[in-house]
Amino acid sequence: LGRLIHLLLHIIFTFYCQYASSSLFVGMGDNVAATAGNHHLQPSGWIYKFLNLILVLIGGIKLIFLSIWRNSWCKSEARLDGKTVIVTGCNTGIGKETCRDLIKRGAKLIMACRDVTKAEKAAAEIRQTKTDEIIVRHLDLTSLDSVRSFSSQILKEEPKIHILINNAGIMMHPEDRTKDGFEMHFGVNHLGHFLLTLLLLDRLKESAPARIVTVSSAAHEGGEMDFDDINLSKSYKPWKAYSQSKLANILFSKELAKQLHGTGVTTYCLHPGVVDTELGRYMSESGNKTIVRILQFFSSLFLDTPAKGAQTTIYCAVDEALENTSGKYYLDCRETEPSSRARDEEDSKRLWKLSLEMVKLESKSV
Repeated sequence: LGRLIHLLLHIIFTFYCQYASSSLFVGMGDNVAATAGNHHLQPSGWIYKFLNLILVLIGGIKLIFLSIWRNSWCKSEARLDGKTVIVTGCNTGIGKETCRDLIKRGAKLIMACRDVTKAEKAAAEIRQTKTDEIIVRHLDLTSLDSVRSFSSQILKEEPKIHILINNAGIMMHPEDRTKDGFEMHFGVNHLGHFLLTLLLLDRLKESAPARIVTVSSAAHEGGEMDFDDINLSKSYKPWKAYSQSKLANILFSKELAKQLHGTGVTTYCLHPGVVDTELGRYMSESGNKTIVRILQFFSSLFLDTPAKGAQTTIYCAVDEALENTSGKYYLDCRETEPSSRARDEEDSKRLWKLSLEMVKLESKSV
């Protein structure tokens, strides 16, 4: 019965996500701009707000249900002694809790963060004993030069890399560009990790068996790859930008799995759950205030803790049962099917080619 109710809520929520993502989703403004010559449906302001309200209420009910029914702790007792793990964006939230678990398993941990001071503080809190090996390195995913610099340093310092966890991300950021001129969500959540992964890939192959874990989101269900306007210059909505970047995460992970077949390096992508972290810190300045208040109400009652949100990441990184599995999508420490758009093989190939061009890497397979 529980699974049936969840499925029903999921279908309703996904329908609204996909319908609303084109022009309505989550209160990104009070008006929908009409463009001369276009013949798209343009809802009036009150319809726009009403549909947003329905969407949030359905999402809230789904959130309550999942909070009551979910039991998703990683049960693997696998040790990581002698293994080197890189985690991006890990000075707070899910990333920090992921690091806390991995260090308990004996891993050598490299914390790749933009704010080194905060990362050093987090490392001190995570460190269990004086012998725990935690290294903090600067990585700014808004800059491809920073990604290249970080990768170069790691390749000089680390003879082995066994696990790469692409955890860092932003959500609902006001319209902005990275230092290389890319839409901020796409640049940080996808392109930065795309380049990082490919630059470290040979070392991961040399360290096989190795894993690449990328944190996506259920928000990908409302996402669509706008290849004609990947930076969303014509019609920017924070939620549209975020959901596109999370869809890109899954498409990248799946295409990478195909290209790595037989190398001993496997890929995993996941939704961590709806977690109380700093990820949504931009929502209040970019969103409809009524919608944000409703979301904050549900958040205060039912959001997962960062420790619980980290469980599926940990599961994908360490569980022995996944050793021969690659390119799959996970939720609550189990494999699940992503949206139909996330399974589009043509889009995954197209995104791969476009991403190579954007980060200025040779157009070739790995």
